[in-house]
Amino acid sequence: MATMKEIAALSGVSRGTVDRVLNHRGSVNPKTAARVLEVAEKLNYQPNKAGLMLAAQKKNLKIGVILFQDTNPFFQEVLQGVYAKAEELLGYNCQVLIRQVSFDENCQKTTIRELEQDGIHGLVISPFNAPSIVSEINRLCEKGIPVITTNTDISSRRLAYVGSNYFLSGQTAAGLLGRMTFGEVIVGIVTGSSHILCHTERIAGFQSTIRENYPNVRILETIIENHDNDEESYHKVKKLLTDHPEINTLYFTAAGVYGGCQAVLSLELSEKIKIFTYDSVETTAELIRQGVITATICQQPFLQGFRPLELLSRYLLEGIAPESEFQYVDIDIRIRENI
Repeated sequence: MATMKEIAALSGVSRGTVDRVLNHRGSVNPKTAARVLEVAEKLNYQPNKAGLMLAAQKKNLKIGVILFQDTNPFFQEVLQGVYAKAEELLGYNCQVLIRQVSFDENCQKTTIRELEQDGIHGLVISPFNAPSIVSEINRLCEKGIPVITTNTDISSRRLAYVGSNYFLSGQTAAGLLGRMTFGEVIVGIVTGSSHILCHTERIAGFQSTIRENYPNVRILETIIENHDNDEESYHKVKKLLTDHPEINTLYFTAAGVYGGCQAVLSLELSEKIKIFTYDSVETTAELIRQGVITATICQQPFLQGFRPLELLSRYLLEGIAPESEFQYVDIDIRIRENI
């Protein structure tokens, strides 16, 4: 096991400097600190756990978590991951402050400021895709409060992102649809919000793959936004199908799947329309078992709650940055036979 003495020798600094870098005790030149951390990572340095716990208890760390409201059942599973890691971190005297907010730019901005006032040392966030949220994340990072995005990303100075490769998952959905439909295919797209990057990336990946590989598939220009709300989804999907009876396939890029499928059932179109979705919340799983939904793509929600806190706490406690900026979860395809 590597020691601080070895790290100091390879970094060309004193053991005291290594100690300050690895335990965040006092200021060190940023270039020197980066060199020390790089050497520590290459040597797979593992700090003494007893000493680490003692140091952590003195720091009294606070990590903020901002997720969207769990009216979308997917986030209930993300929260389970958050709670599991938060309970583990209590042993390190690290408090996790969890906030759930609506799909609203100003609400999220206000919540970031409130957590900052509460004295957080780091933040995990599912960001609303807007310039003001980019500015808030960048401002926190400049103040030395690292940020990790989860479930959906945003172009900012955040430390890392944990979640699906949404462009790839959109391409995967297109490949599934192309291989599981026949003849002339007319697709209606139902999304959550154009202000959530993961929703728009899923659409972009889907559209590009359809254009390149499936000339028999036509995507309707009208894209429905249901804001992850089942009631809104029901009414909007029902109107979409009534106005466009030629649609024979639906692609849901977000939640509101249950409401949208109820619209299909109410119009007695379940035998005509193929439906492709994301996630395997219980209502979606049951609709797959019934044969209403053709296939769904899952994205490990528990890990999207657990992993960001794991990465951020390790960075704050041990000074070890994530190995990769993009921490992608696996793409998991479910159909009736394996749901």
